[in-house]
Amino acid sequence: MSHPQLDNLVRIGKLKTEPPGQGELEGLVRSGVRRLGDAERPELSPESRFDLAYNAAHALALAALRYRGYRSESRYLVFQCLQHTIDLPPVQWRVLDQAHRKRNLAEYEGDTEIDEQLVAALVRVAREVAKRVNKLVKS
Repeated sequence: MSHPQLDNLVRIGKLKTEPPGQGELEGLVRSGVRRLGDAERPELSPESRFDLAYNAAHALALAALRYRGYRSESRYLVFQCLQHTIDLPPVQWRVLDQAHRKRNLAEYEGDTEIDEQLVAALVRVAREVAKRVNKLVKS
């Protein structure tokens, strides 16, 4: 199932085509859903909840990309492709963009101040991604 925008990314070397494996898809979705559930646990620190929600969103976004038959080595690009893989609206994609930038600050510069509003928004968007990915893989 070809997607012109994703095929353009293949042509310029940003994505690779590769048929998805059922076990891989199931594992990514299972990992994403579990992490998302843990991210909603209020007794965890905001930093832990952010990390869990971010990685849940990434696993689910990667599942959507793999379902479509593409692979990327770039976390950021996996999120960018959500508008083409599951038709995620730009307003929701921007939350993932903001989370990705915050994740990089924490990972590479030690900036671990996490805003509760960002965590809540990230969890909401990850839930929407999960819903759309579940619908996609069950169709």
